[in-house]
Amino acid sequence: MDSRIMDVLADRVLELGPKPAADSPYRNFKLTRDEDGIAWLLFDRAGTSANTLSADLLEELDAVVAALEKQRPTGLVVRSAKKSGFIAGADVNEFRGASDPRAVETEIGRAHAVIDRLEALRVPSVAVIHGFCLGGGLEVALACQMRIAIDDARFGFPEVMLGLHPGLGGTVRFTELVNPMQAMTLMLTGKTIDARRAKSLGLVDAVTQERHVRNAVKDAVFGRLKRAKPGMLNAILNLGPVRGLLASRMRSEAEKAAPRKHYPAPYALIELWEKHAGNRSAMLNAEKASFANLMVTPTAQNLIRVFFLREQMKKAAGSGNKVQHVHVIGAGAMGGDIAAWCASQDMRVTLADMKAEPIGGAMKRAAELFGKIMRKRTDQRDALDRLIPDMDGEGVRNADLIIEAVPEKLELKQKVYAGLEPKMKQDAILATNTSSIPLQDLRTTLARPERLLGLHFFNPVSRLQLVEVISHDGTDAAMLKEARAFVGAIDRLPLPVKSSPGFLVNRALTPYMLEAMMMLDEKTDQRLIDAAAVEFGMPMGPIELADQVGLDICLDVGDMLRSKFGDTLPPTPAWLREKVARGELGRKTGKGFYTWKDGKAEKAPLPETGPKVSDEMIDRLVLPISNVCVAALREGIVDDPDVVDGAMIFGTGYAPFRGGPLNYARTRGVDSVVSALRALTQKFGDRFAPDAGWETFK
Repeated sequence: MDSRIMDVLADRVLELGPKPAADSPYRNFKLTRDEDGIAWLLFDRAGTSANTLSADLLEELDAVVAALEKQRPTGLVVRSAKKSGFIAGADVNEFRGASDPRAVETEIGRAHAVIDRLEALRVPSVAVIHGFCLGGGLEVALACQMRIAIDDARFGFPEVMLGLHPGLGGTVRFTELVNPMQAMTLMLTGKTIDARRAKSLGLVDAVTQERHVRNAVKDAVFGRLKRAKPGMLNAILNLGPVRGLLASRMRSEAEKAAPRKHYPAPYALIELWEKHAGNRSAMLNAEKASFANLMVTPTAQNLIRVFFLREQMKKAAGSGNKVQHVHVIGAGAMGGDIAAWCASQDMRVTLADMKAEPIGGAMKRAAELFGKIMRKRTDQRDALDRLIPDMDGEGVRNADLIIEAVPEKLELKQKVYAGLEPKMKQDAILATNTSSIPLQDLRTTLARPERLLGLHFFNPVSRLQLVEVISHDGTDAAMLKEARAFVGAIDRLPLPVKSSPGFLVNRALTPYMLEAMMMLDEKTDQRLIDAAAVEFGMPMGPIELADQVGLDICLDVGDMLRSKFGDTLPPTPAWLREKVARGELGRKTGKGFYTWKDGKAEKAPLPETGPKVSDEMIDRLVLPISNVCVAALREGIVDDPDVVDGAMIFGTGYAPFRGGPLNYARTRGVDSVVSALRALTQKFGDRFAPDAGWETFK
């Protein structure tokens, strides 16, 4: 057999030391000893494909460490027996619903004691890390004296995404070991790094391949491994006066990404380091209290809820995707980006258009996207090879899924379908990316209407995770199931919706955008309107969002929804039509409400003395979103309130720390929301009338 093939195969098999006996005394661990007297401790959490840290697992680890204190092996290897990686972090289930910080602190205290005990073992210990090593998993690795990474390892502290910071001693051990500026940045952003970057930071001592693990372990245990040593600079940066200076810089950076009043975790972490770095036991104690206080905040509990919403929507995608070849018709902004994304996710994609220029533009944007999201040049090249320009539209014949993304004109779409249908494979799915035309209207000319469904992506496709999977009352159920599995296979989250004007997300966002236009009509400064939304927690205001989406698209969707829902929506101002007629469409033309340079809106700061954001402004913008979500539930367009919250967060960036528009209403109190809507109705008209669904909403 060719030795190169042997090497590849050897890399698939994890080096786990001696074969463990069948009757292990431990449920989640295996402990063996090799001929050099080195103990191999394998994390192997029962009944799961990935290791996570839970209270019962840590309790058992404590028993294992106690045994090792007695046995005094020559050395200790800590390793995962799971293919998926080292340890993926804490078991987030244990964080849900925490409300008493003292109880959390007691729990965390127990976990700290186990990690401290592992660190204090009087034998050379080495963590061997492959795959994901995140959060609490990285904190376990930091408690070992040495760390060896396999070249596919990824390291990170994603706790900040859950409204927390590391809580098993990581804030202390990481800032001692690695330049604290870089350590803090990683903890504050939650970004992951690869093995090479971890080596250059001094987080790991060596990077190796699976087949060299045995030798690397021996070198580590017997003192032959050249260890990463924290330099002088670390000590200087951890000194009091320097910390004060650096901490204020970190705070101003954090303010740009996450305002303090909504996201307390980054500021708690900065304060922890600023106050206590350099005093190990004080910082470890302060970390426990800080972590416990964060755990019970509404922000953390809502972000933990969002974490589970994502998991729930991932599961709903189901497995068993059958789609391998996607044919996209229409290489405009959306079609081109959908094609590029599918190619980046291992799909073979043919991209068709009437003209060559849009295909050329789409290929160029695809190359830029691959450059951003893929580290290896070979991966970028492979993805580009999978994206095939298809002027003649021949890809239709072999495609498992056809996505139509041509402009929003009924006749045009029907003409496209007439040409497609005779050429499609028997079991191929026909999907439209329409954002406004109900499927009932599209299916009228089809020979086999049961094959038609909607796959509605959001802009920018590479960043927004939601895809609305839209059915009409004749859609084949098996095809819907396949479509959901396809959405999961391209790393997106499916939202099943019944066809109805605007589906869910656009129908809920349109009143938000149009209300902002009404405020402009009342001569409110556009920057103030955007500031009101940002103060509530939106990633950007509705005016800037309208520019991002394209004012022409906003106008089309607004007109279509007004024709269906009438006065429940604000009217579209005449000056918006004129703006679109002049070609001021927003970001894509360089000018809309704002002037756009290099993909950013140019804004002068608001005058200090001028009008300020009011609660009424915020309510006018955000309450209609919750109102529409309740209406969509009442009408049966969507059937699960949790998934509605997930859809608005993953499809529009709705303030995640509020847990979604329905969770916000629940937290604020349905009575409070309804009475606020009634007050707005009296002042501004029927578009604010509370939906009948509030009466039964829980």
